[in-house]
Amino acid sequence: MGIISRFFGRKDADSPVSSPLVANPQLNDPLSLELLFLQPSELNNQRLSEALCATDKSLSKAIVELDSELTAQGTPFGLIGWGKHVVQLVGFSAPMPSEALERCLEPSHYGAEQKDLARSHQAYIIIYYAGYETDPLEQYVALGLVAGALARLGAVTVVNETAHTTLPAAIFTDDAFDLDLSSFLREGLPLLMLFCGFVKYEVEGIQGVWMRTYGVYHLGQPDLALLADGHDQGQQTMDMFSNILSYLIESKAQIAADHTMQIGENAYLRLRLPQENEYFLESKGDIFVAEIISADEINQP
Repeated sequence: MGIISRFFGRKDADSPVSSPLVANPQLNDPLSLELLFLQPSELNNQRLSEALCATDKSLSKAIVELDSELTAQGTPFGLIGWGKHVVQLVGFSAPMPSEALERCLEPSHYGAEQKDLARSHQAYIIIYYAGYETDPLEQYVALGLVAGALARLGAVTVVNETAHTTLPAAIFTDDAFDLDLSSFLREGLPLLMLFCGFVKYEVEGIQGVWMRTYGVYHLGQPDLALLADGHDQGQQTMDMFSNILSYLIESKAQIAADHTMQIGENAYLRLRLPQENEYFLESKGDIFVAEIISADEINQP
């Protein structure tokens, strides 16, 4: 019962195995990522430990504890930890539910061939942050490092279901980057590529294309939405949202309805709450609709 007790945040004093890995029982709605595999993964403690060490120097002293019986069945279950980080790992020898996967694959920004590879997966692993770091960005970095190790062991796609986004797992093992993986996750990976998501969609009866973020509440800030004229404004809107959110997260500034911010020489964003008929802008946290206005509109209702 030792690993199972500690997985759920209960340290078993009677266990014959002494381990520092105990999931944090105070966490609610923890961050998570899903890793897709073309076939059930053949994990064990040694293989995963070696993959972690090869992924990033910060993982050289990482501890891996997998339940041997469940893992041998192709459904790995256990804990990974280093420093103040603990990560729960749960595997399934079946595909991820297709509806949830498509919700994340469709808006992702890479080619159809790689997306088809993701659709052909036959097993997946969920990793949850269960440690004692309080900074959510650092929690995501920890999950990204474990994702990098699992990519070395056969994962083909990294999914963030909360953020409605995915990335090819090979990105986490690419030696072409000048940065090591931990630095890449902190400094090189655009915020809206994995830790949060950016989605475009059309709504029947509404002219234009809605563009919005997902999952920003996990980072302590609200999601943003904007009704654009067309799909061609996607990259511009994504970059604008990414810059705004990066600033808010770094500065810990707070925004609210009716706040304005300058985005150009004579262009401003004004924020408002979603209207009652904008039911499609649901969010687990706060969400604000951004409207582009000119300088002389700032004080107008």
